[in-house]
Amino acid sequence: MKKFAPEIPFNELPTIPPSIDLETPRILKACIEANKELAKLKIAEKLIPNQTVLINSIPLLESQASSAIENIVTTTDELFEHALDSSYLMSPATKETLQYRQALHQGYTSLKERPLSISVICNICSTIRLIETKVRKLPGTALVNDSTGDKIYTPPDGEERLRELLTNWQDYVHQESDGVDPLIKLAVQHYQFEAIHPFSDGNGRTGRIINLLYLIQRGLLDTPILYLSGYIIKNKTDYYRKLLQVTTDGAWVEWVLYFLDGIFETSKWTMSKIFSIQELMEESSSFIKSKAPSIYSKELIELLFRQPYIRIQNLVESSEVGRDTASKRLKTLCNIGFLEEVKRGRDKLFLNHRFLSLLKKK
Repeated sequence: MKKFAPEIPFNELPTIPPSIDLETPRILKACIEANKELAKLKIAEKLIPNQTVLINSIPLLESQASSAIENIVTTTDELFEHALDSSYLMSPATKETLQYRQALHQGYTSLKERPLSISVICNICSTIRLIETKVRKLPGTALVNDSTGDKIYTPPDGEERLRELLTNWQDYVHQESDGVDPLIKLAVQHYQFEAIHPFSDGNGRTGRIINLLYLIQRGLLDTPILYLSGYIIKNKTDYYRKLLQVTTDGAWVEWVLYFLDGIFETSKWTMSKIFSIQELMEESSSFIKSKAPSIYSKELIELLFRQPYIRIQNLVESSEVGRDTASKRLKTLCNIGFLEEVKRGRDKLFLNHRFLSLLKKK
């Protein structure tokens, strides 16, 4: 293999699996711990019977963090507000982040019909970018050092070579009889996808969606609720440094250990967030039952936690009541201090501020 040169397209990128042993004692120990926490999270998913509560909230936080890694920054308040109603003006960053959420949901839904593949990831990237995206034919954008401007990595080029590498990546993702722990394979495939850099834009965000879909495909999670991008953005410098060290030094062990730590930490964080949501739902149920028993129902509580902002129409559709009745019920919830009315033009939104505060808490 030719010596790596950052300014030259890395067409000599080795295929996977790596040629070194990744089942070292340190990695296997970290694997056990990460798998334990991930298994606990999969159980915790079921603590809240209505999965919409989780699917509408934590994946949106994941979308926010993953977008922020690419310096696409929006606030949690704006994000959840526009997730409910995109009919009025929003920032470009919020629009891009919501497209990421849409791509994640699209990928999650598509797993029911077909596994991860080159065509699936093209569709995911197309949704993120809002334009049809295929494997690039032109050279990829080189990664540069933010401080010096020097090139640090130039991805492979040539559509034929990219498709060869992607086919190898796809085969590796589908290979389950090799006996390698799925979490080790998750780390390996993520590096490889980012190193291939198959699209002209959107590679980082597409790669992080693939991480969640792979966990679901392998049966380690049921829904895409792992907040893995939260770990990456907190350790962003290490993330890019360790990715590059695999390329330059073959430092696979350090990369896999970093990734396993991310699974371990974010499984614990996500589980804690689920427990907090469950506790807040129970407290809210008791509060509304006590202060406004005439409007209380289990379905109402679930609606109030599908996301922090609610519209009158949401209650009409979920409860099959008239608009006047729905409006009065939401007004009652404002009067007892549970919701806060927010006006947006001619429309009215109702904010579950305690839920939003919980979601904002990192």
